[in-house]
Amino acid sequence: MPNEKKIRIVLADDQPFIRKGLRYVLDIQPDMQVVGEASTGEEAIDVALRNVPDLVLMDIRMPGGTGIMATRSIVEALPDTKVVLLTTFDVEQYVFDGIRSGASGYLLKDTDTEELLSGIRAMHRGATLFNSSTAKRALDQILTSGMEVPDSTEKGRLLGALTERETEVLQLLAYGKRNHEISAILCISEGTTKTHIHHIMQKLGAQDRTQAVVTAIRMKLVK
Repeated sequence: MPNEKKIRIVLADDQPFIRKGLRYVLDIQPDMQVVGEASTGEEAIDVALRNVPDLVLMDIRMPGGTGIMATRSIVEALPDTKVVLLTTFDVEQYVFDGIRSGASGYLLKDTDTEELLSGIRAMHRGATLFNSSTAKRALDQILTSGMEVPDSTEKGRLLGALTERETEVLQLLAYGKRNHEISAILCISEGTTKTHIHHIMQKLGAQDRTQAVVTAIRMKLVK
């Protein structure tokens, strides 16, 4: 795909052979390019800030700062960069912490190669992916009973706080649309889209897009 922009990826894992294997698989894809590697949490933040990738494949358990800590820092500094957590251990707490830190996905290291590649492409388009039975169960808990369910008054207050356009943008976020896609669908500029998203996060008390969508689904503000 010489005329198409490749998905720029940073690999963060403290095991060199895992990085080498992932790099080989990703670099032979016509639509992907590894632009940096890191072996610690702190290094992951530094490499991400220097390269501004589209996506970071982040090991959870690393020296020099955990992947969760690094994810939080990267998402705050680079809101358009997606972070996908990779782990050998299918632990619910990792999913909870990952969602709260702003991760867009959670994959096990033994995930099938084709599933990993399709997941990366989906998340690059704006989807979220928590691909294990434990992750799906934890996500379901967050959406149903993991947080206090608001009463109708609270739901009405939030619906009243959101403008009609912000509600439209929020619904498109829930559908996994990216900024440029939302702009095209609503016929507005990307700058205006970013402003709407910023206002939505403020009104919902969310720290990032993922948390805003999770909150909106939980409160049934969107489909």
